[in-house]
Amino acid sequence: MAEIFELSNGTITVKISNWGATITSLLVPDSKGNVADVVLGFDTIDPYMRGEAPYFGCIVGRVANRIRDGKFTLDGVQYSLPINNGPNSLHGGITGYDKVLWEVAEHSKGEIPSITFKYHSKDGEEGYPGNVSITATYSLHSPNTLKLEMEAVPENKPTPISLAQHTYWNLAGHNSGSILDHTAQIWAEHMTPLDPTSVPTGEIIPVKDSPFDFTTEDKIGARIDKVPGGYDHNYVLDLGEEINGLKRAVKLKDPSSGRVLNLWTNAPGMQFYTANYVDGVAGKSGAIYLKQSGVCLETQGFPNAINEPKFPSIVVRPGENYNHTMVFEFSNDS
Repeated sequence: MAEIFELSNGTITVKISNWGATITSLLVPDSKGNVADVVLGFDTIDPYMRGEAPYFGCIVGRVANRIRDGKFTLDGVQYSLPINNGPNSLHGGITGYDKVLWEVAEHSKGEIPSITFKYHSKDGEEGYPGNVSITATYSLHSPNTLKLEMEAVPENKPTPISLAQHTYWNLAGHNSGSILDHTAQIWAEHMTPLDPTSVPTGEIIPVKDSPFDFTTEDKIGARIDKVPGGYDHNYVLDLGEEINGLKRAVKLKDPSSGRVLNLWTNAPGMQFYTANYVDGVAGKSGAIYLKQSGVCLETQGFPNAINEPKFPSIVVRPGENYNHTMVFEFSNDS
């Protein structure tokens, strides 16, 4: 049964469903103590289950992002996946991990509030090879930090695995309209340019002197008009300092409230997506979410990496584990 669970530590309160391991609400204070829900979503679980969410808050997989023409070859075997985004396969196919019920393995309200979800993905599910056991644990490790640890273990066949957390952030509050006044700093000197169907061409190019350069903090909307359609691109996380095996990916800031989000990860890439395809979705508390009313910071393996030998491999073989950690650190810059 699909439910919504709560984790709270007195500073942060997050609601998460076992449907898609989805964050539905995240309350954080600003410097004056004003609390806002900073993620887009729905009040109840029903719209998620009806497929009305453009991937709000969920974990996507078995492979996040796009695979060209829904095809790949692994160890000499060709696999075909459902086509659900132009000519390509997106976010694991028609029924990806965002559209299934996960098992609640553990829910702790102790000193470190946490919840662990498990899902068993079967051989042939959405065209992917092999059985895979997936675990996702959300925890509030410190007063201002939400941590997500994703693990996947292939049981009997090699398979591509690349999970992503697809929350749409608006640090002014989910119902505050455009995020184009938010500032972003991305710890990436390179990105992967796209073909006309939004799949990487295979090149890795510098962001310097382009509208994709967020190596220093800048307004998201400052140069977005030079990016046809808006940002929906994979950044190569090659700049960040490493702490405890995690590197800094991005700093997002809302100037109106002063809320800041720093994201740390061990993934090689991050999709920076400015909600270009959100168009009048009826969300929480009567909010209507329009284009660019949120921003996604999806740390991931590179899109279409299974077909690009130059990209970091996303193939995981039996006996190996896939591990992907994200730490969301909230603060205030008043």
